Amino acid sequence: MSTVIPLRKLQVGQKARIQTVMAHGELGRRIRDMGLIPGAEVEVTGRAPLQDPVALRLTGFTLSLRNNEADYITVEVL
Repeated sequence: MSTVIPLRKLQVGQKARIQTVMAHGELGRRIRDMGLIPGAEVEVTGRAPLQDPVALRLTGFTLSLRNNEADYITVEVL
């Protein structure tokens, strides 16, 4: 059985598949433009000392995402 959680809850080293992106408007467009779309696999590679932002590894690149942006994304833990 798969576990669906907010992206913010993933720990360093965990891998997951994006289920939903609930952001709309400009923020939703920016998130999707970064490659964070349903079905994409991500891995948390690091966090800043105060836990924000989070570094995510997608296929071929790494990006940083703030927790307030990560709150709009749910993932299925792999």
